[in-house]
Amino acid sequence: MEQGKAIIFSAPSGSGKTTIVHHLLRTFPFLAFSVSATTRPRREEREIDGKDYYFLSPSEFKEKIARDEFIEWEEVYEGYYYGTLKSEIERLWRDNKVVIFDVDVVGGLNLKNYFGSQALSVFVKVPSLEILYERLKHRNTEPEEVIKKRLEKARYEMSYAGEFDKILVSRRLEDTLANAEKLVLDFVGSGK
Repeated sequence: MEQGKAIIFSAPSGSGKTTIVHHLLRTFPFLAFSVSATTRPRREEREIDGKDYYFLSPSEFKEKIARDEFIEWEEVYEGYYYGTLKSEIERLWRDNKVVIFDVDVVGGLNLKNYFGSQALSVFVKVPSLEILYERLKHRNTEPEEVIKKRLEKARYEMSYAGEFDKILVSRRLEDTLANAEKLVLDFVGSGK
């Protein structure tokens, strides 16, 4: 696979990485979003297959694993698989785009290892687990027991922050977005 550049945003669920990535995509036309494949059901009616995720059945996902069609994949939650399709990255690089990822922490580390120096890996860190709990609760998309599982996983994932190239603390949204823009421009070059 011919390599272009990749920017990886990883964080525990609820840290704000999706908000950051959407902002960067609106700000920089040279970026293109890497759509992940998943077996989880759509959360909302507005989630679109091929735009938000490639929604696959567990058997379709496992067939793609067997055919070595993923750069990385994992079972993030029991029965819910997520992965990055090689064909998705090849398509974006053919369009001369810098690929941007919005992935969980393990996926981010796997992508960082795969792309090496062609990637910038950014860990989005919430100042505290209490703030993360409030953000997850405010979403109002999942029951309390799921939120508690996400917090347990977040505590574990935060221990990996130091393995990323950069840590972006997500406090005040405007500052976080400005800092994310600077990270992108520093990595790709402001002449892009």
